[in-house]
Amino acid sequence: MNRDVFFLGVLPYVALALFFIGTIARYRDRYARFAFSSLSSQFLENRKHFWGLVPFHYGIIVVLLGHLVAFLVPRQVLLWNSHPLRLYILEVSALAFGVLTVVGLVAAIARRISVRALLRVTNKRDWVVLALLLNQATSGVEIALRYPWGSSWFAATATPYLWSVFTLNPDVTVMSVMPFAVKVHVINAWLLVAFAPFSRLVHVLVAPLPYLWRRPQVVRWYRAREAMSR
Repeated sequence: MNRDVFFLGVLPYVALALFFIGTIARYRDRYARFAFSSLSSQFLENRKHFWGLVPFHYGIIVVLLGHLVAFLVPRQVLLWNSHPLRLYILEVSALAFGVLTVVGLVAAIARRISVRALLRVTNKRDWVVLALLLNQATSGVEIALRYPWGSSWFAATATPYLWSVFTLNPDVTVMSVMPFAVKVHVINAWLLVAFAPFSRLVHVLVAPLPYLWRRPQVVRWYRAREAMSR
């Protein structure tokens, strides 16, 4: 089997099957459903947490929204890019948020390595997720630098490919001619989709929506209360 056919035509369906089956199975588990969380380690260390996770989340959210827009309305994106100034603004903005994602992610990884309490609670799945995310972010920045005008060729090439996958008629020919770095970026994205239900990434399915209707919570530190009673 041709490698492009496997990685671009077969892997997406394996990843989507694992994503939906894994998510449903995990949610049907009476106890696992309450673990739909990022398992925040902010209480173990806060300062480095802020400088890592905040830039990462702002960067990745904007980048993902940009991909989603190009996927849903590719004609409008190409029309926007038909004016050079608008194209430059879009490309520079996307690159800036991509770099912000990488910087935040590197800071988050360095935090986990340097803080002993975090290192003890970090498991193998966490490292796999961090490696996949780092590869995805860095390959995206590499593509933006080496192959400019990505917003245009994404709308013209990647969007038809993704639609062909979701309509159960995969057309890998449009992606097979793309540079190796682009293929790595796409394949890594499918691996992230496949691994998400079995990692902390599953929290994106529920957060931050529950916070919209959750009642305010009061946190009491019993250790402080015990100290006052002595």
